[in-house]
Amino acid sequence: MSGKFINQVAVVTGGSTGIGFAIAQALLAEGAKRVYITGRSAATLDAAVAALGDNAVAVVSDVAQQADLDSLKALVEARDGQLDAVFANAGVCEKNPVGETTEAAYYNMFDINVKGVFFTVQTLLPLMKDGSSIVLTASICSVTGMEGLSLYSASKAAVRSFARTWANELKGRKIRVNALSPGFTRTPLMDNGLKMDESQIQALKDHVEQTVPLGYMAQPEEIASSALFLACADAKYVNGVELIVDGGLTQI
Repeated sequence: MSGKFINQVAVVTGGSTGIGFAIAQALLAEGAKRVYITGRSAATLDAAVAALGDNAVAVVSDVAQQADLDSLKALVEARDGQLDAVFANAGVCEKNPVGETTEAAYYNMFDINVKGVFFTVQTLLPLMKDGSSIVLTASICSVTGMEGLSLYSASKAAVRSFARTWANELKGRKIRVNALSPGFTRTPLMDNGLKMDESQIQALKDHVEQTVPLGYMAQPEEIASSALFLACADAKYVNGVELIVDGGLTQI
């Protein structure tokens, strides 16, 4: 590792599993002073911190609840004062066939994936250093129109839009804002959100092998490395973009 995040402080929402955990792990490997990871399950967070080590801090926090975000801000401010990077990564993915979708399902998706991203950034913004970085986790679903995922896709399109607007709105402080859009990635969202069993996941892997130019489904670590690129000094002139990390799927 090259130590590109030495002495830096970061927040990763949804950081206890999947892509968020991989981002936190990579930040610490690159020398981060402290990484705050959030999630709604204390047990899952505790297991993540046990794996990440002493420089990781678990915070039970629901991004859809402003009081939780305020508590997160207060903790970071008291312990470190400022932030070098925010990874607004927390999100849910559930199927919602049109004609069968409840109002409750609509609000759940948008409260977490859209409201949660907006207020995570707004709440933590006063702690961010001038010249720091924000990375928003979007998805290729925002442009691919996958069947049964209309709410998820629309929510991620909103996240991509935030990156464009905020890159312009925060120009006075030289805070860069970019969106990361993963393709098919093996994360717990498949099990817990999409409710896929092992046979369905294997069938999806087989499909991915045939349709993705690189011929396989990504692991969270392969997405995390791109997230770190967007946040580090190597990308200091990269702003407002959507970095699609999908093995070439949306390019063919």
